[in-house]
Amino acid sequence: MEKMPHSSSVAPEEENHKENVSISRRNFLNTAGAATVGGLAVAVGGSLFAGKEANAQEAQAAPPLPWKYSKLDPLEAGKRGYKNYLANGG
Repeated sequence: MEKMPHSSSVAPEEENHKENVSISRRNFLNTAGAATVGGLAVAVGGSLFAGKEANAQEAQAAPPLPWKYSKLDPLEAGKRGYKNYLANGG
């Protein structure tokens, strides 16, 4: 008897090979990590750019250069820094 040609375009040997293809743990973790990072980038990126227009309108202009130098009192600066550190929860 003659063998009938296989109806699929892929040979039976290749079909069996495709079913038995395994992926290494390293490849799986690389793919999963890339998908996770991509998903986070999309989620965070959308929220970061959503409010940029409103913040740009609220910005105030800086005073003209050159800025005047004023000497700081080290003890007063230390007191203010300590006070603000405690007031804002460190």
